[in-house]
Amino acid sequence: MLANYLIGLREGLEAALVVSILVAYLVKTDRRRLLPRIWLGVGIAVAVSLAFGFALFFGPRGLTFEAQEAIGGTLSIVAVGLVTAMIFWMARAARSLSGELRGQIDSAAEGSWFALVLVAMLAVGREGLETALFLWSATEAVSRDTNATWQPLTGAALGLATAVVLGYLIYRGAISINLSKFFTWTGGFLILVAGGVLSYGVHDLQEAGILPGLGNLAWDVSDTIDPTSWYATLLKGIFNFSPATTVAEAVAWFCYVLPVMALFLLSGRRDRPTPRSADPSPAPSPASVS
Repeated sequence: MLANYLIGLREGLEAALVVSILVAYLVKTDRRRLLPRIWLGVGIAVAVSLAFGFALFFGPRGLTFEAQEAIGGTLSIVAVGLVTAMIFWMARAARSLSGELRGQIDSAAEGSWFALVLVAMLAVGREGLETALFLWSATEAVSRDTNATWQPLTGAALGLATAVVLGYLIYRGAISINLSKFFTWTGGFLILVAGGVLSYGVHDLQEAGILPGLGNLAWDVSDTIDPTSWYATLLKGIFNFSPATTVAEAVAWFCYVLPVMALFLLSGRRDRPTPRSADPSPAPSPASVS
């Protein structure tokens, strides 16, 4: 539940911030009449994301085992690529997100009535589709071995609900969150989770016969770590750790996590202003629309 809770919290908060920026800007510029278009776009994005998630969870059930493993492995790798791009994009674009969205609103408001719907739909829908795919991959990795689908989904739902509440409180000005630190810490955590999803995807492709080496183990600590113990379940649920790990899975994990984590930490340090060039005035948060 913890890993999926944090995934839902981070992804949901990104979408909530986008919606709060759109709504607050229209309210402050006295264009409340356009708010129904924003909510229509958000509603369409949520419906499409839910339909996509439903198709992922129930679509491959009638296929052969090999076909299911091939689809699952491929989508897991795609999910890792998308969430990695999202982590770096959010870290880079957080400071300019508000200005970009306001410019899109101004341009869309001058066009057809559906243009503003499209802005909200694309802004929220991108987060929704990425979240659905990544949650599906993380949930499949756990439920395949533990038969506990409801726990990851409950964690994700609680994370999304928390994000909605936080987004509303930020919009109302009731709380203030250091978004830079929030996205840095959750971004580093998601890289570890994504590494586990990637290794799981590689294992799926091995079981489908697409990749070799299914019986070639890098380590097998099943005698030391009981797969049914609480700590093994915790490691499996958060980082997709498997007591019996193939060489290909281990190589994929290390070749992804080590360079991506290093690049992420370096990019965060590079974006941090130096004492000489730092602006004495505080930088606006992504949720600021003034």
